[in-house]
Amino acid sequence: MTRDLMEKERLEARWKVLIADDEPIIREGIRSAVDWHALGMEVAAEAEDGEEALELALQHQVDVMLVDLNMPIMDGITLMKHVRKQLPSCRLIIITGHDEFQYAQEAIRLNVDEYLLKPANPEQLQKVLHDVKMSLENDRREREHLLMASRQIERSYPLLRERFCLEWIEGRMSDGEVLEQLEFLQLPPACPDWLGVIRWSDPAVERTLIRERDRQLYAFAVENIVKEWLEDRQHVLFRDGGGLIAVMIWGSCSEELLSKIAESIMRYLKLSVSHVFKPLAGRLSDIPQTYREARQAVYRRASLSPVVQRARLRISEGYTERGLTLEQIAEELNVNPVYLSRMLKQELGVTFSQLVTELRMKRAVELLNTTDLTIMEIAEQLGYETQHYFSTVFKKTVGISPNRYRRGELVQAYGAETAGESKD
Repeated sequence: MTRDLMEKERLEARWKVLIADDEPIIREGIRSAVDWHALGMEVAAEAEDGEEALELALQHQVDVMLVDLNMPIMDGITLMKHVRKQLPSCRLIIITGHDEFQYAQEAIRLNVDEYLLKPANPEQLQKVLHDVKMSLENDRREREHLLMASRQIERSYPLLRERFCLEWIEGRMSDGEVLEQLEFLQLPPACPDWLGVIRWSDPAVERTLIRERDRQLYAFAVENIVKEWLEDRQHVLFRDGGGLIAVMIWGSCSEELLSKIAESIMRYLKLSVSHVFKPLAGRLSDIPQTYREARQAVYRRASLSPVVQRARLRISEGYTERGLTLEQIAEELNVNPVYLSRMLKQELGVTFSQLVTELRMKRAVELLNTTDLTIMEIAEQLGYETQHYFSTVFKKTVGISPNRYRRGELVQAYGAETAGESKD
């Protein structure tokens, strides 16, 4: 709908009026004494008692009511009390023969627009209704302006959230200010459960100058993939001053899901990706330090050689495969197994088998904490040939058996120590 059409419809819309008086001659006199068309009003209904007036007022959703105080069944004061509750924006004008102080007091309490005595002077009534009309139109303009401002703010939310998050990770806001902004920006008013940093690059493009427009397109594509994976979780996505993509997530989120985000970026966009997601302990003030740690870890990972990055990705995608070996990975990457083993140890600080075990144990802890799978089923999911071997590796790594861990017998929670990132 065009703006001109909307304005035309607004001008053609008339304010609905209800006249409530038990005397037909009074109702007719009011109807004929006023130039309703000039006021942009129409008499939508008339009623001879308070009960009928309330029913018609609600039926027509009237904007203005002219009410007599002395009516059968339901008097004018009682009627207006009901109207105030059910049609709070309706304007009330009393036209009555009662000139008593107690009625005037009640009218003030009910926020009545005018208190007129019968017989109402036509010119005076016209002026009162004109003032009411101007007030109604002013209120409508204010509502329209508020609606436009609200829509503008909604359109600006992504930018406002980005600016807020940048100030937050830089430690320039107090906890109170953070909570206030979270609520204003329609984000959960609590510390996120995860904070992640993602760095992407195209090795082929890195060797040449890339146009800013193309870089922005890559960044938007990366952000869209992240959003798709997190669409059912409360999150906020933003870019820091260095072009890194940062994400905060509220609620539970498995490491498997977080890994799939990076895998999807690499698979669909053919980009090299380094990412680190760190769990948070529930303190708003931890955000700046946690972000710095995640960013540093991402840059360290980005410095890995291409062969180690590819090997790490392949291992993270296939660590649950039964019989996964260093030789198999080396053959897929077309490198010598001894060379690959040396590079993994040199750049990651762990051997191939240690890296696979670390990934499997993290997943095992997650499955033990969040599922009812049997130990045998977990062992099979993680690629172990027997439950006994899985339990042996788990006990050696974590310190107790899987069954005892599930019963909560571990003194120091392995999950809290390993849930963030693997060694850089």
